[in-house]
Amino acid sequence: MSEQTIALVTGANKGIGYEIAARLGALGWRVGVGARDRQRRDTAVEKLRAAGTDAFGVALDVTDDASVAAAAELIAERAGGLDVLVNNAAITGGMPQTPTTVDPATVRGVVETNVIGVVRVTNAMLPMLRGSASPRIVNISSSVGSLVLQTTPGVDMGPVPVAYLASKTFLNAVTVQYAKELDGTGILVNAGCPGFTATDLNGFQGVRTPHQGAAIALRLATLPDDGPTGGFFDDAGTVPW
Repeated sequence: MSEQTIALVTGANKGIGYEIAARLGALGWRVGVGARDRQRRDTAVEKLRAAGTDAFGVALDVTDDASVAAAAELIAERAGGLDVLVNNAAITGGMPQTPTTVDPATVRGVVETNVIGVVRVTNAMLPMLRGSASPRIVNISSSVGSLVLQTTPGVDMGPVPVAYLASKTFLNAVTVQYAKELDGTGILVNAGCPGFTATDLNGFQGVRTPHQGAAIALRLATLPDDGPTGGFFDDAGTVPW
């Protein structure tokens, strides 16, 4: 491993992912910009480099085994290893998604990206993370996936996007299981909620900027070695499961 901290951010060509890459780059880290679309990926890398970030593009489709394997090989060749993985790539699957009318294919597609994609990428990157002095895995979740908040009287979680919402609940459960398995290895695994952030994912309806939304990922990516693992956090603190 090089002395420079190496991070990979999936879905980093725009929105919160781009801002996470920018904020990690501002720390002097080298950042892999993971994205499917080559043009958008190249544009993001150029913009990040112009701002002083040591960024490099990583062709990455989290739903494709071969793409993820190739991404791991590229990072090993270009950076020599990996210290921090931020699983940010996600889709909503389109709206509306009421439970009684949703197409099962929509649910399957959302879970493939938002959950199975995280498992696929994490497992591919784990050999490199195990070689890091302070490895961190950050899964970008959402408070809409909190079963406690969903069932608390008087708490309005907005619409009922069953595929997206359930995928975040699923992701939270996966995060806990990774943390349990990797306990004692030094790899800290946590989920973070960026808050209601204005991005194209929600039609720019959020009340927070992508820069603000990236703050929780920055905090979890830079946790001290005695920091928490297996938790769910936002800027205010712990989010209930």
